[in-house]
Amino acid sequence: MVYSRFYNAESLPFNKSETLRYFGYKIGSTPSLEVQSLFDECVREADLACSYKVCYAEFEIFKEKDGKTLNLDFTKTSSQALSLNLNGCHKVVAFAATIGVGIDRLITRYSSLYPGKAYAFQAIGAERIETLCNAFNSDIKREYQARGEYTRPRFSCGYGDFPLEKQRDFLTALDCNRKIGLTLNDSLSMSPSKSVTAIIGIANTPHNREENYNNSCNGCNDCSDIHCSFKK
Repeated sequence: MVYSRFYNAESLPFNKSETLRYFGYKIGSTPSLEVQSLFDECVREADLACSYKVCYAEFEIFKEKDGKTLNLDFTKTSSQALSLNLNGCHKVVAFAATIGVGIDRLITRYSSLYPGKAYAFQAIGAERIETLCNAFNSDIKREYQARGEYTRPRFSCGYGDFPLEKQRDFLTALDCNRKIGLTLNDSLSMSPSKSVTAIIGIANTPHNREENYNNSCNGCNDCSDIHCSFKK
């Protein structure tokens, strides 16, 4: 059974410092009044354009006879990084999230008229989809803990050795086009562009490094990409 969940802007507090980080400002630095004014204007416009949607389903997990291949019911993979993330898990919640096409339209509209504003909408879109995923993660964590189960940090296609091509399996299994209007083109780019697919592992015991993840993605503390421009 695939479920849908919808959020509103009021339930997703805007993280201005995180948006400025996506815009290129270092943590702790203060943007000019002009930049702050630009962001305030863009945030108001983005609030009207975004629609926050998630579809998700629960799948069993087990290893194939070779001991290396993970079978998640909807996809199979030999990713060692995902296997480590799901160590001790007996099932997963696979989900897809999007903030809709509105932000893409704003980016396209301002790309030629006002490139700085288009770049601001790129940063806002990145913050908005991350905030949506964090909110959904928190909800899932709370709901499963009420049942005596624990979640692992979310893990997306393209992390480590988990192939980006696996996104096709997500979109098919979750009926993403019909549920939340999310599609995938031949180059594996999602539309709307500010969208995420990910897996949340479910286990009977807590994760011994859970405090490092803060209910989010694998987190900077555990990321091997030392050249990431968004690394904290």
